[in-house]
Amino acid sequence: MAVAELAPQMSVRFTEATLDYQDRRVWGDLSLEFDEPSFVAILGPNGSGKTSLLRVILGLTPLSSGSVEVLGEAPRRGNPGIGYVPQHQSFDQDLPLRGRDLVQLGIDGHRWGIGRPSSTARKRVAEVIEAVEATAYADAPIGRLSGGEQQRLRIAQAIVGDPRLLLCDEPLASLDLRYQQEITKLIGDWQRRTRRTVLFVTHDVNPILNLVDRVLFVVNGRWAAGTPDEVLTSERMSDLYGSHVDVLRVHGRILVVSDSTGSGFELEEPHHLPEIHEGPGPHARSSP
Repeated sequence: MAVAELAPQMSVRFTEATLDYQDRRVWGDLSLEFDEPSFVAILGPNGSGKTSLLRVILGLTPLSSGSVEVLGEAPRRGNPGIGYVPQHQSFDQDLPLRGRDLVQLGIDGHRWGIGRPSSTARKRVAEVIEAVEATAYADAPIGRLSGGEQQRLRIAQAIVGDPRLLLCDEPLASLDLRYQQEITKLIGDWQRRTRRTVLFVTHDVNPILNLVDRVLFVVNGRWAAGTPDEVLTSERMSDLYGSHVDVLRVHGRILVVSDSTGSGFELEEPHHLPEIHEGPGPHARSSP
């Protein structure tokens, strides 16, 4: 008798969700869900509400209207099922914290201070540090490490609790190309190995495009979701920006260029993306 496949589990579901900030609509009527496993790129210009969306999932920012469900329940602070990788920000060089201590906070960070970890916790910390290839400098002061080394340890901190959902907020920002490639590979390998869900906020999809199942693009209070092929088109981008946007394939790459004379949000600079290959996926949806 054939064994029935298990239905995919829902990681995040937004239902008619709207977020306002003072008198500005950040995004509105957001209705979509992400199943496990998936790798979702959350795209859009600065100020479009990408980080705010993560804050809603983390239970740090309430919706103005609508609802959101995270791992089967209402969002709440400190949900152990969620791992979080922030933007890279350098630590103070004199901070008396080792890389290993930073990772341990992913297990007992709710306590006051670092404390004395159990043998089980120490073993788990060591395993995750080895998995991100940071063993060689895990006992060095965190502030004396390079940006890429610090981000490896932040990833270890985020996954040490074996989360079902990993939120990444511009984790490649301020890193050079080599470290961007290394960090992208670490997160992609973890997602493939665990078959969990990653929501990856970025202003440039290029470094992660080979990993992405779906795209959520937010701008001007509007949104569109679907596969990269469905969302990153001239028609879809023009509709979202409210001005003409060309999405062109040039020498095997995609060039997204805004119309500087049009109304609406103007891209600060062209975004260069590699060629997107056709593939199956859900139909794109957009806000009204």
